[in-house]
Amino acid sequence: MSGTGGSNGVGDGTRAVRAGLPEPVKHEPTLPGPVFAAHYHLPGDPTGPYTYGRDENPTWTHLERAIGELEAPGQDDVETLVFASGMAAISSVVFSQLRAGDAVVLPSDGYQVLPLVRAQLEAYGIEVRTAPTAGDAQLDVLDGAKLLWIETPSNPGLDVCDVRRLAEAAHARGALVAVDNTLATPLGQRPLELGADFSVASGTKQLTGHGDILLGYVTGRDPAAMAAVRRWRKIVGAIPGPMEAWLAHRSIATLQLRVDRQTASALAVAEALRDWPEDLGVRYPGLMSDPSYKIASQQMHRYGCVVSFSLPTRARADRFLDALRLVDDATSFGGVRSTAERRGRWGGDAVAEGFIRLSVGAEDRGDLVADVLAALDESAK
Repeated sequence: MSGTGGSNGVGDGTRAVRAGLPEPVKHEPTLPGPVFAAHYHLPGDPTGPYTYGRDENPTWTHLERAIGELEAPGQDDVETLVFASGMAAISSVVFSQLRAGDAVVLPSDGYQVLPLVRAQLEAYGIEVRTAPTAGDAQLDVLDGAKLLWIETPSNPGLDVCDVRRLAEAAHARGALVAVDNTLATPLGQRPLELGADFSVASGTKQLTGHGDILLGYVTGRDPAAMAAVRRWRKIVGAIPGPMEAWLAHRSIATLQLRVDRQTASALAVAEALRDWPEDLGVRYPGLMSDPSYKIASQQMHRYGCVVSFSLPTRARADRFLDALRLVDDATSFGGVRSTAERRGRWGGDAVAEGFIRLSVGAEDRGDLVADVLAALDESAK
């Protein structure tokens, strides 16, 4: 999987290392430092790419080109816009494309903030329909919708839907399609190649991978739709800082290294959990026994770093988390340091009290598997 290439035949590692870099100039750095500017020299008519800091920034430009090259290799007709967070990116698509009287289809098992989005949409007079990710169930509520929002794999349940099938059905009914690509990353899945209109993600997670940046992005192909997203960013001002954008671009250079290591370790952890004497209800799209494996193997290049499973009680889950030595009890996912949490503590996900979301980091695989199994054993006492 590590050599997966795009239409121009370059491998993912090569692309990640060089994505978005400017043309080389003698004595200039290969990746220019962050540009801190609220305004630019602008005599005469306000033409050119950089006029005011809320609209554009050269550091954003390099990062946006880098993400676009990963999301749609070899395709020059896509545009990427970066945002202050993943939720800023999600909001920009939803609120720029929908009007009062429109209908939108959301996943009923998606990210826990989506219910807040639903409440705001309904307050604006937009009809919200929901259906679970598994079994392409969103097809059943698609008629008449203006926008279909897909989250695959879903967070935290890790169900997978057929993006190509859903996109074709949505387009036949006149709906736009957005895919939350956060968990997969562009190296795991490329929604635009599967027919989606937007690929949206939180760059806070595995894309940047160090747990020190809040960032989001939207990549799309339709100029009019992306112009509306850009206009929303300008109106709301949900822009990333230049330092965050620069750190994100720097981090992308190691994306393929991190993703391949984390994916391999996640599979090892999932297999160890599957083979544990108790039935833990393990979910990981890369497990051949997983209900999502068939579809995931058809549309994903890599299966992600998140594994989920359930312990019998909340108390057992808390003891398990406390017994871990190499895994931090923290939210979010995708970082080089493994994290885990009892997801039900937030109250926004339809999961059991003992449900654990485990994000596999870059620690040595054997050490991580041993730590997880030792914590399981200790928590059972």
